[in-house]
Amino acid sequence: MASRWREGHRSRSREHGTSLKTAAAPRQQEPSGDTGDAGESLPRWMRLYLYCMHGVTLDVLLSSLQGVVTSRDPKLVGFSSPYLCIMHILTHFALEKIYSQKKCFRGRPVVFHLVFYPSVYIGLQILVGNINTLTEQVRVVSGTQLVVHYILALYFSQVFHRGLAHLQYQPTSRCADLWRSLGGPDHHHHHHHPSGGLSGFARFLFFGMHGFLDEVLFTSLFNLAEKGVRATGGHTSLWSFLMYGSCSFVVEKLYFHLHFGRGWGTWRRLPIYICFIYTWEFCCGLTLRQFDACSWDYSHYPHNFMGLITLLYLPGWLILSLYQDVLSNVLLRIRCTKDPDCRSGENGELKLGALEHRALGHIGTSRLRRAPTPYL
Repeated sequence: MASRWREGHRSRSREHGTSLKTAAAPRQQEPSGDTGDAGESLPRWMRLYLYCMHGVTLDVLLSSLQGVVTSRDPKLVGFSSPYLCIMHILTHFALEKIYSQKKCFRGRPVVFHLVFYPSVYIGLQILVGNINTLTEQVRVVSGTQLVVHYILALYFSQVFHRGLAHLQYQPTSRCADLWRSLGGPDHHHHHHHPSGGLSGFARFLFFGMHGFLDEVLFTSLFNLAEKGVRATGGHTSLWSFLMYGSCSFVVEKLYFHLHFGRGWGTWRRLPIYICFIYTWEFCCGLTLRQFDACSWDYSHYPHNFMGLITLLYLPGWLILSLYQDVLSNVLLRIRCTKDPDCRSGENGELKLGALEHRALGHIGTSRLRRAPTPYL
């Protein structure tokens, strides 16, 4: 009788181990969308690219607000430069590594988020601001600047880094399948699976930041060609964020419909892109001009119309239109997850401890429902 009890106990132990493995296995292979491709964390090149856009956006935002306070200029012109683009990439990458060390402050999150991380952030910003003046007089940071830096540090630790933790990338997924999962013609067949794609507002923000980067780099090159090496800075306007964000958002919708929906080739789509871009630039410029807020004037350029659009920039718009399709394909492969704590590391390995805990809870619940009768 005792031997029968021991054999029953061993068999239940093996069954317990097998149940634990089978309960954990499906979560390891669970796809994040309809395409059956498990996502991974954003690759490093994509994060650096995003850091550059995000840093330039902060430059333009802060400098334009400063201009509004001092001169009340409705054009809302802001400034940045290629040098600052590189600095933003380096500082954002360093802040990413610092943020990953928050696990060392377990039980003390207030110390990390309110003291340690802001101190490192402010130190990096002061260092970057003084790199160009190391041989000259060191810049003194005012109290207002310290307050602004501290607020930005809280934004980075509470919003920016946490938002990135929710993003995953699916490099092997087919863009056509991802488009259908986001609302294509076959989306009604997949309504029981959440697509998890980026929201329209997130795509608008991305395109707006990318527009800032485009204009800063473009005007920097123009200033360099016209004024020499000393003029390496670029400028844009806060209104450009709304213009680029909305225009690129519509062009992306055109790309999805014409390419995936109708099967149109690139050269067939380009004329529609260009017509819409010129129409949008003219309408936005005409509206802003009524309030003396238009930041551009092409009257001195050949082939211009009312100083708001010019054919001189046609090659640039063609290149940006082609690049827009590339960006749209990249954004299609980005998925937003609801539980970033289930992934760790750059390769996005699943945390087996959390899975085992969930599996044990599932097994314990099932045993309470039907407890086996012991051999006596």
